[in-house]
Amino acid sequence: MSPQTLELIWIVVAFITGAVAIVIALRLAGRDVVRQSREQAARITAEAEDRRRAIEIEAQEDALQYRRKAEDELREQRREVGRLERRVEQREEALERRAEGLERSEQAVRDRNAALDRTERTIAERQDEAEAQLAHVAGMTAEEARQTLLDRLEAEMRDEGARRVRQMETSARNEADTRARKVLATVIQRMTSEMTAETTVSVVPIPSDEVKGRIIGREGRNIRAFEAATGCDLIIDDTPEVVTVSGFDPVRREIARVALARLIQDGRIQPTRIEEAVERARAEVDRSIQEAGEQALVDAEVTGLHPEIVKTLGRLRFRYSYGQNQLRHCVETSWLAAAVAHEIGADVEVARLGGLLHDLGKAVDRELEGTHAAIGADIAKRFGIPKAVVHCVEAHHEEVKPETTEALVVMIADAISGSRPGARRESADQYIRRLEALEAIANSFDGVEQSFAIQAGREVRVVVQPERIDDLAAARLARDVSKKIEETLQYPGEIRVTVVRETRSTAVAR
Repeated sequence: MSPQTLELIWIVVAFITGAVAIVIALRLAGRDVVRQSREQAARITAEAEDRRRAIEIEAQEDALQYRRKAEDELREQRREVGRLERRVEQREEALERRAEGLERSEQAVRDRNAALDRTERTIAERQDEAEAQLAHVAGMTAEEARQTLLDRLEAEMRDEGARRVRQMETSARNEADTRARKVLATVIQRMTSEMTAETTVSVVPIPSDEVKGRIIGREGRNIRAFEAATGCDLIIDDTPEVVTVSGFDPVRREIARVALARLIQDGRIQPTRIEEAVERARAEVDRSIQEAGEQALVDAEVTGLHPEIVKTLGRLRFRYSYGQNQLRHCVETSWLAAAVAHEIGADVEVARLGGLLHDLGKAVDRELEGTHAAIGADIAKRFGIPKAVVHCVEAHHEEVKPETTEALVVMIADAISGSRPGARRESADQYIRRLEALEAIANSFDGVEQSFAIQAGREVRVVVQPERIDDLAAARLARDVSKKIEETLQYPGEIRVTVVRETRSTAVAR
């Protein structure tokens, strides 16, 4: 054989040998895979069997638990039913006992009614016998005797009731007087305030008397311009180094004082400068009025008032009544009213605000018609003040009848503040002379029988002779008296004139 053939034969033999080896290796690998698969299948089967057994055991435990729970609930329901049955049995027994008690009560009532009927019959029989005996003895019929007895009993009871009422009234009056004195003494002891003095003129100092000529101006044009711009009078007399500003409106007088002081300080006094100074003074006084009103609210411990109310209240800083500053008087009245209300158990806040606003109308009573109480009530009502406080304002001089305890408290506080020592400068002699002057003016007219000045000189009652003064003449007399008072006297606020004409007719029947 050739070498190529031998080489080919060796290649074939090697290939066959390799193929046989591969086949043997594959068979061996297949056997391993089959063995592993069988082992894995056996393992999975065992795990499934274990899991099945665990699920069966868990299901059996859950079933046992549910069964126990159901048995427990059933036992509890049976116990509850047993309790309800026992309660029903107890209630039935109680109802039976109550029914027996009601039967016994009804029987007792029937027995008692029967006894009362017997007693009434016995009393009626005895009353008939007594009436018959009384009629036989007194010579009266039964009806006449009964009426006499009732009249006597009624008279005795009336006398006894009147006696007891008088005793109670006396006791209550004494106790009320003692209590009132104690309350007022306690409140007055808490009240301290400075003494005041009335001012109706303002004095402005000047550096020298030469300034008086510049104030008057050429042919008096400066003083005329000043008086026209301020509405006040300038009094320039021989008093050295002072000029007096006079006017009844305190706000205008303060504006005039401030403006004149600035003009004197500036030195240039002429009509144009006067108008500018008055405008600046008016703005300054308005600011001071606002500040005074706000300070009064702080002093009286009051908040939440309308700005117009605060401004109107601040105008009272420049108003005086018989020497007492009206703004301080309002604050004092607020303090006193709150203290009295606290002592007697009234509404403290209503009394406090009513005391603060009671003289609100005095700030504008020279600009509006009516009494300051009515004007103040209208202003308070217009700006949302509560009705209880408005009533305190309108009733504090009894022009409207006081209907609340707080209104009476404000009246008391107003009287205390006005009558405390040092509050007002007017003496008793001056007060009496002023009232006598009012009565003298009223008595000076023909047909006047007598007159009375009341309410501290705020009202004059004129009683006329009805045969000389008829209704029309009475109306004319009221106007004439009020006009003469305006022309003759100087006074704060208003004075009401009331003419009373009374006709009495008497006849005697014989």
